[in-house]
Amino acid sequence: MSHTKRSPADQAASLRRTGLLSSVRWCPSPNFGPRPAGSEISLLVVHNISLPPGQYGGPEIEDFFCNRLDSSGHPYLETIAEMQVSSHVLVRRDGHCVQFVNFLERAWHAGRSVFDGCPECNDYSIGIELEGTDDDPYTVAQYDALAGLTILIMEAWPAVTPQRVTGHSDIAPGRKTDPGPAFDWQYYQQCLSVRGMAERTGDGEIVF
Repeated sequence: MSHTKRSPADQAASLRRTGLLSSVRWCPSPNFGPRPAGSEISLLVVHNISLPPGQYGGPEIEDFFCNRLDSSGHPYLETIAEMQVSSHVLVRRDGHCVQFVNFLERAWHAGRSVFDGCPECNDYSIGIELEGTDDDPYTVAQYDALAGLTILIMEAWPAVTPQRVTGHSDIAPGRKTDPGPAFDWQYYQQCLSVRGMAERTGDGEIVF
C-alpha cells in the first residue's frame, strides 16, 4: 500500500486533535495523568536519559517508563526501580522516536520545576528525552528528529514558541543537569531553521 504524504499543517491538526504521533512507535506508559482544567500546552522541555548510565540501545528506558524494569542487571537500576516517571517521547541515538504518553495528557517528566515564574511545568509542558548523557555528544539524527518534533509541536500548539523551549536543568536548577553541556543549542536552532524552511517551501511530510 502506498503512503500518502500529509502536509505539516495536516499532521499538526491531527496531533492537536489526537495527541498522538502517527509515524512513531507507541509504547504506552501508565505514568501520566490529566492536565489541570484550563491548562494550555505552552512549553517544550528537553531531557536526557540512558540506562544503565552511559549505555545505549537496550530495553531499559522503555521498561523504566512502563514500570517493568528488571533491576538485577546493574546496581544503578536498583536505585530507580521503584520510581514512576515518564516522558512524552524518547529520541533514540539513531533518531527513531518512541511515544509513551499522549501529548494531551500530563507526563511525569519535570518534577518540581518553574518556568518564567510558573511552577509545576508538567501541567503545561511536553517532555522529550534524548538518549544520551550530559557529556556525550548527541547525534545528528537526534537533532534532526528533535527539530522535526519541535516544528510539529509548535504548529499544533502555537503557545510553544522558540523562547519556550528549555532544558530540564533550566526549570529545575540545582536538582537537574540535563540535557547538559553536550547539548548544542546553537546547532539545534540551525536544525530548526532548516526544518522550518522545508515546511515553508512545501517539502512535504515531517518524518522521524
